Amino acid sequence: MSDKIDEISYLILKLTQDGIPFSSSPFEDIAEKLGISEQEVVDRLVDMQKNGFIRRFGASIAHRNIGITANAMCVWNVPDEKVEEVGKIMSSFPEVTHCYERPRYPNWPYNMYTMVHSYNRNECIEIAKKISEAVGIDDYSLLFSEREFKKTGVRL
Repeated sequence: MSDKIDEISYLILKLTQDGIPFSSSPFEDIAEKLGISEQEVVDRLVDMQKNGFIRRFGASIAHRNIGITANAMCVWNVPDEKVEEVGKIMSSFPEVTHCYERPRYPNWPYNMYTMVHSYNRNECIEIAKKISEAVGIDDYSLLFSEREFKKTGVRL
């Protein structure tokens, strides 16, 4: 693996680091700016990922912009022998965007965490109740987000 990229690939990284254009053909839009083909943009992104310049290429929805303003971290006290089984069920809920196991701590019995998003707090509470019923765990608590801080990835 080379530890350097050429100027075109560098420019592609610069143009995508804050998100791709919101359009029906974002890679074509980038290609037009650089005077190359859409396929070359895609090929270069794939190549940069294969060579370790990009770890992952993902999407993040600005959920607050579309009205999803209630966010709750649901913390669960799941018996250790049921973590795998319960985690699979919890993560199958479409409202759950994160589901993971963490160690327990003194005075903190919770070992499973799910992030739930909805249009209001009451909907988050109802979603947690449905999850609770589905997995048979009633020892849980909801921690609501009060505000969102800026989220950014690595910058060139």
